[in-house]
Amino acid sequence: MAYYENDIEAETEKISKINAAGLINITFTNLWNDFYRHLRGSRFAEANADLDCLWVEFGGDVEEGAVEETTYDNLNEKLVKKGSLKKRKHEGFKKINEEDIDGMTYQYTHLLKKALFLKKLQNKQGKGTAYRDSADDYMDD
Repeated sequence: MAYYENDIEAETEKISKINAAGLINITFTNLWNDFYRHLRGSRFAEANADLDCLWVEFGGDVEEGAVEETTYDNLNEKLVKKGSLKKRKHEGFKKINEEDIDGMTYQYTHLLKKALFLKKLQNKQGKGTAYRDSADDYMDD
């Protein structure tokens, strides 16, 4: 009877880990989709919040003070350099001034840099689409 119970426990552990990984992947997919939707809609504050949520997921596996944390902080500082991320409101066909256009372009570019950093971190941690297993190296020969 003890042997049977151990098998059930071992199988339950496997199922739990697989289910957790599946839920995490769904969370990542939803956050990335939200980010893309918000970025396309020029809703930069919401797009940035999506990236911050992703950072919480990936940053949890980063040591405090690590280069990834410093890089993320620097990206955030640069992102708000041109002012608030809140969508600028324009009345009708009123001409948009050059400063607003420059600021929005700057913020858009830096949101992309922040997203690319997080996507690379996700892949580096083995939580993304790019996965490299050293056990597969023998196949390249």
